[in-house]
Amino acid sequence: MELSKDEKRVLLHAARQSVETIFTDEELPLCDYEKYPSLKKEAGAFVTLTENGMLRGCIGYVTSNKPLYETVCEAAIHAAQNDPRFEPLRRSELPLINIEISVLSEPFPIENYDEIVIGKHGLIVEEKGSRGLLLPQVPLEYNLSKEQYLEALCQKAGLPADYWKVKQLKLYAFTANVFSEAELEAI
Repeated sequence: MELSKDEKRVLLHAARQSVETIFTDEELPLCDYEKYPSLKKEAGAFVTLTENGMLRGCIGYVTSNKPLYETVCEAAIHAAQNDPRFEPLRRSELPLINIEISVLSEPFPIENYDEIVIGKHGLIVEEKGSRGLLLPQVPLEYNLSKEQYLEALCQKAGLPADYWKVKQLKLYAFTANVFSEAELEAI
């Protein structure tokens, strides 16, 4: 989904306001869908929180039956409070976090590993009752080869790292429109 700079700013502001509501009595922010009709479209999204360049929380939805705006607000709160890898965000951390949003395309099946394009495709694996997902920016951020990307994906799903070598995984790919507060401040 293509978004204007203004739409990206609205989503980032909404994500930050949503996280702030955890510590206040304020209501979740509302969207002016007449002014920003694209934000009413249903789409999956992930919100990633970093602090000093380190991951602090990341949660989202591959697909959603809610407007993108609401999906981002919900994901932001969950990333701040419910990522099982981290303690809930503390109020004192609010000024230290950077928010990144990934708006996802619909997932599509990948028939073989040669179809995977590093930096373009996020991946979802579904094997043996387990599921794992990595966003398309992950292999770029960690300088992963395709093989390392598949290993990390297997590990994320709780599978042995080399499971992708044993059999052709049941994979889905997606693309993402990724933007962050830091990026928009630089523009």
